[in-house]
Amino acid sequence: MEINMQTKKFLIILMMLIAISCGDQTRVGQAGSAAKIKEYPVIAVKAQSTRLFKDYPTKLQGQQTVEIRSKIAGYIEQIFVDEGAFVKKGQVLFRLNANDIQATVRSAEAMVKVAEADVKIAEVNVEKTKPLVEKNIVSKFDLESVESTQKSKEALLAQTKANLENARANLQYTLITSPTEGTIGNFPFRVGSLVSSSTSEPLTTVSNTVNMYAYFSFNEKEFLNLIKGLEGKNQQEKFTRLPGVWLVLADNSIYEQTGRIETASGLINSQTGAVNIRASFPNSEGILRSGGSGMVRIPQVIDSAIIIPQKTSYELQGKHFVYVVGAGNKVRNTEIEVLVGNLKDSYVVTGGLNVGDQIVLDGIASLRNDTEIKPKLSEIGSLSENMPAENQLKN
Repeated sequence: MEINMQTKKFLIILMMLIAISCGDQTRVGQAGSAAKIKEYPVIAVKAQSTRLFKDYPTKLQGQQTVEIRSKIAGYIEQIFVDEGAFVKKGQVLFRLNANDIQATVRSAEAMVKVAEADVKIAEVNVEKTKPLVEKNIVSKFDLESVESTQKSKEALLAQTKANLENARANLQYTLITSPTEGTIGNFPFRVGSLVSSSTSEPLTTVSNTVNMYAYFSFNEKEFLNLIKGLEGKNQQEKFTRLPGVWLVLADNSIYEQTGRIETASGLINSQTGAVNIRASFPNSEGILRSGGSGMVRIPQVIDSAIIIPQKTSYELQGKHFVYVVGAGNKVRNTEIEVLVGNLKDSYVVTGGLNVGDQIVLDGIASLRNDTEIKPKLSEIGSLSENMPAENQLKN
């Protein structure tokens, strides 16, 4: 009996030790679970103002490009300027061989003198015949005859003078001048080439590049968004309310002077849905050249935009996702819509997030849906900084 009592006590003590051991293991397990919850930096989504840019390929043209052609046939005798030179209005560019035309002028001058002499003779005959008619020595028919001869000689004189003026004009045309100031183009013809008014190619071109035109295209939706809300009775007045635009040159640098959108075509291309736009840029230093290329950069100001760092998102099958901290500090992957602009390392979010939402800032590669985290709120300042100009052209 005494042995049974000792056995019972032993069993009770053993059960108590097992219970204590299990309790300790449970606490250790709970402590281990708590240790597995990692800390992640998060940011609170907020709205801020920013300015985005969009670039449009463009071709540059001078405000006036004139083809230089010869009005007469002749051989090029001398070229007074070089390709790419800046010329003024009225400056002589080419001289054609004038030997034949000079001979024609001299011949026309001689014909004028002969015609003038014939007119003098005809005038004398008329003066001599009038008194004879008055004395009835000759008939009125004779007077009418000499008067008719006089008119004929006067007409011939007028014709020879016209021929002389035409010959002198042709002589002037041997000196080919610039009709405007601007920059000379290429020379397809050189000294000794025979040219005429029917030659297919011009002798050269002169481009007035004091102001440069940049031509580019919008789609219909972009065009409507551009002018929507602008004050003005017509399209031209609305364009005057638009902010200035920039020109990105072929070397990715930004042209120093801003331009303005001046006009848009009256028709929308039925095949492409595009509207042709023209912007104008001052070019007093002659940096821009006709035929050059670049990008017209148009700013877009967004007053209240949700902007997030690019590193807070990941892309899957063309869609963007972020991890939003939800109830119980569990994260959920949330699809967002972004506007890829010219911000440095940032996206403008157009859908999927609300102001005040908390999203994971770093370490998103190790997260999965419904992962519990320990959020640590971080401040990252303004996200509306624009990227450098040399990188903006690539977007």
